[in-house]
Amino acid sequence: MTIADVVFVWLGVGALLAAVLPRVVAGRPLSLPVVFLAGGIGAYLLPLPLPEVDPVEHRVVAEHVTEVCIIIALMGAGLALDRPVGRRLWGSTWRLLGITMLLTVLGTALVAWWLLGWPPAAALLLAAVLAPTDPVLASEMRVGEPTEDEHDEDEVRFALTSEAGLNDGLAFPLTYAAVALAATAGSGWSADWFGTWLVKDVAFKCAVGVLGGLLIGRLLGWLFFRTSSRVLRLSEYREGFVALAATFLAYGLTELAGGYGFLAVFTTACAVRAAERAHGFHKVLHDFVEQIERLLTAVLLFLLGAFVALGGLAPLTWRGAVVGLLLLLVVRPLCGWAGLLGGGVERRERRVIAIYGIRGIGSLYYLAYALGQQDFPVPERELWAVVTFTVLASVLLHGITAGPVVTGLDRRRATERGHEAPARKEPHRGRP
Repeated sequence: MTIADVVFVWLGVGALLAAVLPRVVAGRPLSLPVVFLAGGIGAYLLPLPLPEVDPVEHRVVAEHVTEVCIIIALMGAGLALDRPVGRRLWGSTWRLLGITMLLTVLGTALVAWWLLGWPPAAALLLAAVLAPTDPVLASEMRVGEPTEDEHDEDEVRFALTSEAGLNDGLAFPLTYAAVALAATAGSGWSADWFGTWLVKDVAFKCAVGVLGGLLIGRLLGWLFFRTSSRVLRLSEYREGFVALAATFLAYGLTELAGGYGFLAVFTTACAVRAAERAHGFHKVLHDFVEQIERLLTAVLLFLLGAFVALGGLAPLTWRGAVVGLLLLLVVRPLCGWAGLLGGGVERRERRVIAIYGIRGIGSLYYLAYALGQQDFPVPERELWAVVTFTVLASVLLHGITAGPVVTGLDRRRATERGHEAPARKEPHRGRP
């Protein structure tokens, strides 16, 4: 028996579970991420010849694997949203990005600085890498497959999905701020980096990301739906893998132009959707992306569980664990509630949106990326331990409770309207 043989067996088992488990756990207080994390931990506690999993030693691999998973998830999220982009229609999204995200980063950085005693650069890095939310880890909290009705999304699922689609890209300027601060001030504080960061890493790269995504999305939308050549009108052939072409083109071209590829991918998906909103080809694209994303997420969660089983949390102190729990249980809920005040979101929905700021794959990517750019005055393994613990706690707390909470919210909404729950998009039960 070789390592390769065991790996093939686990890959086969994982693929089968990714297909079967969604229907097994549907409607139960159990989530797929918990199952795959437990599977990774259990497999690596057995006396099997499995390969070592260490994102510190294999940082580049961890960075690029998580990177691919994120951009595919962003394409799926953008294609799933029925609601057209607009100031009022996306009001809760803008509040979550402009108020909640910034307050959460500030609060987390202050907690890390105060409780852990970390230098400003390391505290800001921890806050930045934990900034992006990841509802893919709680399938009930995401909108379902594309439909023709732009009013077919409840506010909770829409807000959390659209927030995650955009803050995965907007976490980049915050990460670059931490990198710049570490390079300029080391273990102290300096503002020498601020002007360059504001112009280059915030204004320029964000603008290129959004504009690049719009341009590529509109071009692809024309090619998919409106070109006069039937051979080139790809919507006629219903090839789902075209979604991967759109994902990689948007990401690669925008990165080459110096912009944020994450923003470009999500923007491209929204622009493609807007080109012909009611066309069935969107469902084909979305379903293909969803299956790829499900497999990648299952693999990454299994590997994260393996990292934990191999001692990934050994450098974690009780103070580091408290920082992670404070983010999930105090900082994000309070900042989410504050950001949505006055936004017209119903009280119960506002509470759910505020609480379910789930941390996941994005945090792992940003940490791997940042540690490849600059040395920070905190041991790398301690940083990995705090981030990994926070993701694990989020998967357990949010993933297990999401189903019952959303089910209760839907029932209350139906009762208030005086009839059975309205037809709406089914969430991704198959999505880990």
